[in-house]
Amino acid sequence: MQFLFDTLIDRRGSGALKTDALRERFPMYRNEDGKDDLLPMWVADMDFAMPDFILDAIRQRLEHPILGYTIEPEDYRPAIIDWVRSHHGWEIQPEWISYIPGVVKGIGTALNLFTKPGDSVAIMEPVYHIFRQVIEGNGRKVVGGKEGSPAVFLLSNPHNPIGICWSREWLQALAHYCYEHHILVISDEIHADLALFGHKHIPFASVSEEAAMNSITFMAPTKTFNMAGVISAYSIIPNPDIRERYYHWLDTNELSEPNIFAPIATIAAYRKGEAWRQQMIAYIEQNILFAEQYLAEHLPQVKVVRPEASFLVWLDCRALGLSHEALVDMFVNRARLALNDGEMFGKGGEGFMRMNVGCPRAVLQEALERIGKLGMRN
Repeated sequence: MQFLFDTLIDRRGSGALKTDALRERFPMYRNEDGKDDLLPMWVADMDFAMPDFILDAIRQRLEHPILGYTIEPEDYRPAIIDWVRSHHGWEIQPEWISYIPGVVKGIGTALNLFTKPGDSVAIMEPVYHIFRQVIEGNGRKVVGGKEGSPAVFLLSNPHNPIGICWSREWLQALAHYCYEHHILVISDEIHADLALFGHKHIPFASVSEEAAMNSITFMAPTKTFNMAGVISAYSIIPNPDIRERYYHWLDTNELSEPNIFAPIATIAAYRKGEAWRQQMIAYIEQNILFAEQYLAEHLPQVKVVRPEASFLVWLDCRALGLSHEALVDMFVNRARLALNDGEMFGKGGEGFMRMNVGCPRAVLQEALERIGKLGMRN
C-alpha cells in the first residue's frame, strides 16, 4: 500500500502547539506588514496525518459507549517486545516494561528518585533544551560530559538536535565509565525508530551487561507515528533493584496506568505500522536531500548537517557571520520561519538553527524559497 505524505493539512485552530502557540512562542516576530504568515517548522511533531490503522483502532474503541477504568491490553507488552527485538535487536522481558505518561515526565521522576537536590546531572550540549529545564527545575545542577562527579548522565540517543546515531563502541565506553563511577544513565530514545540513510539505532542498555545494569531507557511510538498528543511512552529497566524502586513509585502514584487510548495506539502502530514507517523514512530522506541541494544552490553559507536519525535538521549558519540576535531576526522576521535557534540547545549551539522537515515537500519548498530570497537580497 502506498501512503500519501504530500497532503497539506491545516492544523490551525486544532489546538496544535506548532500553529496555535506561535505568537506566544515567537514574540520577536514583528509582523510589520500585517501578514500572519509565520511558517511553523519548530516543535518536533510532523505534519503528516496519523496512519489510518491507528485512528481506526481508536475509533473501534469509541464504538463502545463507556470510557471507564481499563486494564492493560493483553498484547501491549508483547507488541513492544516484538518491535524492540525486530527493529533494534534487543531482547527485553515483560517485567522490564512500564507505561509512563511521557518521556520528559519519566526523566523528571527518575531524577527525583535517584538524585538529591543539588546533585549534578551530566548532559552533552548542544542537546534537547528540555533536559536542562527538567534538571534545573528540579533543583539539580547541569554539568557537561564527564565534568565533575555527576549522579546521572542524561543521554539523548539518537541525539537531538544533531541527529547522531551513537556507535556501539562509543556507547560501550560510556557504559563502562558510568558503571565504574556509579553514574546512572538515563537514555532518552524517543527517536529510536527514525534512523536515516542506512544508519542504525543501538539501544544504550543493549551494548553490555554494565549498560543494562546501570540504566533506565525511555522509548515511545509517538515521534515515529506522529501521535505525541496520545501520550504513549514506556520505560525499560533490566536491573531489578532500579526497576523495583522506580516502578514502585510509579505504581504508588498511579503513573504506570495508561490513558485508555495509549496502549490501543501503541499496539496498532507496532503491529501494523512498518510499511508506513518505511515510506515515511524514505520521504524524510528525500526532504533532507532536497534541502541540501536547494541551500547549496541558493544560500551556500547555510549548510545542512545531515542527520543520521529524525526529521529534525541542524542548519549550520556560522558562515553568515551573524550575531545570535541577527540570525534569529533573519529567519523569523525576514524569512518568516518559526525555527528553533541553536542557542536554546546550550553550549555549541551558537550559529545554528533547527528546522523540522517532517512536512509535505511543498511546505519545505516554500520555507527554502523564503530563505533563498534572503540570499538573493544579500
